[in-house]
Amino acid sequence: NNNAYCQDTDLSWVDWGDADKHADLVDFTCALSALRRAHPVFRRRRFLRGLPSGAGDGGLRDIIWLTPSGREMTEADWQVGYARSLAVFLNGDAITEPDKRGEPVRDEHFLLLFNAHSDAMRFMLPSVDHADGWHTVIDTAALPSRTSIGSWPAMLPGGTTVDVTGRSILVLRAAHGAAG
Repeated sequence: NNNAYCQDTDLSWVDWGDADKHADLVDFTCALSALRRAHPVFRRRRFLRGLPSGAGDGGLRDIIWLTPSGREMTEADWQVGYARSLAVFLNGDAITEPDKRGEPVRDEHFLLLFNAHSDAMRFMLPSVDHADGWHTVIDTAALPSRTSIGSWPAMLPGGTTVDVTGRSILVLRAAHGAAG
């Protein structure tokens, strides 16, 4: 089996004796787990299909792949061998499976900016219906700082640009109203 979690060997054992030396990484991992637990958009039970949800969100699809310029990716964009950056929009209103009581599941929209290039990359933030802009939730470039997870107070309006540090990920949450 190629899954390390199925191996009861030193391949997957964790030496917790040094956890205090890496407290920032442990805290970051705990915060990532909490973010995933708090937002069903990150733990769907069914595959994303790129289709409109029909959930009253104007036909917005469940997932949209974007180039750094904010344009939806085309088949040709997927074939560019040197492309090292992309964005992913996750529609929190397009979760198709119901909760335990059979009720619809709704969440916030998220935008993930991936930059695998060694240099910073400028991304255009998309404008999305029913959102005033974007709040930063995770910035892996801020590691190991405790400020790498949280919501920065400044809202980034759709249509503006943001520089994503090389080899990092920026996760943004859709902002609603003045409080975001």
